[in-house]
Amino acid sequence: MNDRHSPHRWLPPEWAAQQFVVLTWPHDRSDWGDDLEAADSTFRSMAHAIASEERLVIACRDQAHREHVAALLGQLSAATFCIAPSNDIWVRDHGPITVIRDGRLELLDFRFNGWGNRYPADLDNRVTATLVEAGAFADFIHTPVDAVLEGGSVETDGEGTVLLTSRCLLHPSRNGAVDRDWVEARMQEWFGCAHVLWLDHGRLEGDDTDGHVDMLARFAPGRRILYTACDDPADSHHEELAAMAAQLREFRNRDGDPYTPVALPWPPALHDSDGKRLPLSYANFLVINGAVLVPVYGVDTDRDALTRIAEAFPGRQTIPINALPLVRQHGGVHCATMQVPFAAR
Repeated sequence: MNDRHSPHRWLPPEWAAQQFVVLTWPHDRSDWGDDLEAADSTFRSMAHAIASEERLVIACRDQAHREHVAALLGQLSAATFCIAPSNDIWVRDHGPITVIRDGRLELLDFRFNGWGNRYPADLDNRVTATLVEAGAFADFIHTPVDAVLEGGSVETDGEGTVLLTSRCLLHPSRNGAVDRDWVEARMQEWFGCAHVLWLDHGRLEGDDTDGHVDMLARFAPGRRILYTACDDPADSHHEELAAMAAQLREFRNRDGDPYTPVALPWPPALHDSDGKRLPLSYANFLVINGAVLVPVYGVDTDRDALTRIAEAFPGRQTIPINALPLVRQHGGVHCATMQVPFAAR
């Protein structure tokens, strides 16, 4: 590694070459209820799209669930199935964050407390260790970390900068009454990232993560930041997201160069059966080798979102994924996946 990064750890950007993607498959002992069949369908679409580019590691609840998932996927040779009981599917937050440490892959296994003890998380908190024990991560360093950190709350450009939201990282339900200095020191220690950008604005109604950055703003190659933008002054999100956009325009990378903010379209409001607004976000995409999986919602703005994301990731196919079953449980495509890179840069 060059001297732009920690000599010990480097957190690759999502568009770096990947070995595989981890999924924790939906099952009937979580909150899916009547939506389980729809969740299976969305996961099947994601799995086939990912398997066309790289391998999959799929965590199943038990042997019966493993057989069910294998039957859904058919002859998918790129998939490795492991038994790892879970409370729910959101592997972005309960799965490992992989860094490159002195040329080796290291799984940072943070504590997961159900987004500030909102939801049961005892099984989720053990998924990474169970997958390690099952041999899913051969030759990786497995490092348990005695701190709460969710993968959806951290975004990197791969050049020593991380993008965080103060609403989430400083929330006392995660690590108590910590301050920015504490968090910034941990970003250097864990990820080798000495340059921290804090978003102090931006929220989505229905998002119960205290403002994960992967619903709001995402790095892309060429110093771009794709972000959730609201162009409707009458919408309750407009003021907060406009303030977030203003912050993004002021951000500089580690060398002092500006980023290019790219606004993603604002989808029309959709609500759940109780009338609560759903947290729709096109920023919750997943980058894989050769493609980007883009959440779509069956609305007119889907096409524009696919176009803008394709322009930000030239040379990659954009694959629409029906994210409505996921967003009804307040998550999305990125929330339900976790990529694992190669050790080589």
